[in-house]
Amino acid sequence: MKGTMSRVYKIPLLLTPQAGGGFTITSPVIPELVTEADSLAEVTENVKDALLAVHEIYEESGREFPANLLQDTDQAPVCFELLLPAA
Repeated sequence: MKGTMSRVYKIPLLLTPQAGGGFTITSPVIPELVTEADSLAEVTENVKDALLAVHEIYEESGREFPANLLQDTDQAPVCFELLLPAA
């Protein structure tokens, strides 16, 4: 994702609880995206790292990254959901 830090991707994620705590994180639309997080606070950063790696895999294999996941934040509002632990 060289030079694309201003890009915003809207990606559905599945957080599956692990027996020992934390989550396995996958995406139904990007099967190559698999990561883990010990807490909800770690999810965003770990997914960001995994997405960078997946994007490189797509580039190296000559495959197009799914364009429908890219959001144009300059042209339209972006709707997203956020997980917040209860206080």
